[in-house]
Amino acid sequence: MNNTPIPQKPRLYPTSQEKKKINLLDFTSDKLKALLIERGEKPFRATQLIKWMHQQGVDDFAQMSNVSKALRAELAAVAEIRAPEVVLDQASVDGTHKWLLRLDDGNCIETVFIPEKDRGTLCVSSQVGCALDCTFCSTARQGFNRNLTVSEIIGQLWAAKRSLQPDASSERVISNVVMMGMGEPLLNFDNVIDAMHLMLDDNAYGLSKRRVTLSTSGVVPALDRLRDEIDVSLALSLHAGNDPLRDQLVPINKKYPIKVLMEACKRFMQGKAARERITVEYVMLDGINDTDQHAKELISVLKEIPSKVNLIPFNPFPETRYKRSSNNRIHKFRDILLASGLIVMTRKTRGEDIDAACGQLAGQVNDRSRRKIHFARIE
Repeated sequence: MNNTPIPQKPRLYPTSQEKKKINLLDFTSDKLKALLIERGEKPFRATQLIKWMHQQGVDDFAQMSNVSKALRAELAAVAEIRAPEVVLDQASVDGTHKWLLRLDDGNCIETVFIPEKDRGTLCVSSQVGCALDCTFCSTARQGFNRNLTVSEIIGQLWAAKRSLQPDASSERVISNVVMMGMGEPLLNFDNVIDAMHLMLDDNAYGLSKRRVTLSTSGVVPALDRLRDEIDVSLALSLHAGNDPLRDQLVPINKKYPIKVLMEACKRFMQGKAARERITVEYVMLDGINDTDQHAKELISVLKEIPSKVNLIPFNPFPETRYKRSSNNRIHKFRDILLASGLIVMTRKTRGEDIDAACGQLAGQVNDRSRRKIHFARIE
């Protein structure tokens, strides 16, 4: 009698008794292929799973009809497809949507969809709260808890698509994604990169690299890494053209001052097509950064950077000390920039009635940074 044990395929992952189920939304195509190959499956199985999850929005393995029954059974035992839970879906009078999404640890994040005639843009969060403390941003007031996982980042797109486009065969509603929600994306580098790879993946969301934008306040070392890891559009949260003022508004400037940041932007743009530009975000704060002199300083800072300037009317939030610049002041500021040859846009405020406008996202954050206490003491 032959007592040689029959070789077994390696398990996809530990059993549920050993470890909680693995969330397949955490995996890019390449990482899912590697996982499946390791247990003896063919690489094409990863493509099938990615299509079911992200193109079709399916979270039940039993519905994946072209996947083998054996693999479906194993996946059902050890894996899951789970996005953050939608606990609130608010619609603005202008068509903007804001979702409050609950995470496993009880924290909540916010995601916003902005419909326009030629595009539908989803604003995605990368952290629970924000590790930076920009003084004009409501998210900063909430403090910071942790980085989001890949599944929690891409899960925002997954959940929004499912909400806005219940029939997977219908016309795409979300055409653009901007990493401009809660948090500083470059401080959650690896997870944000993996999530953006899924956004670009033809078998997942198939977005154009020009329609995925990462916004940063200027984490220079990570900005240098970004170019090497993925080709997406860049937005720079600048808000001032001199260091003393930017130190106040965007305190990370004390570590990476404007000159250092502009050199990093030059490196980022090296070899890019002539039509490509960095979007420079500039929140207009009454009497703070909106004078003619401030406009001239901004022109000087951007003179060697292929850029377009997005002027953003400040969106108030409770207890802020800032006020929005008047429309006349914004127009004068814009005209000075235009006269210098810069490309300038003035952002139309959207979703203000549901606190979904730029700088208003707050979520529900179990603050580990004690920043809320700090703000309470200085006010």
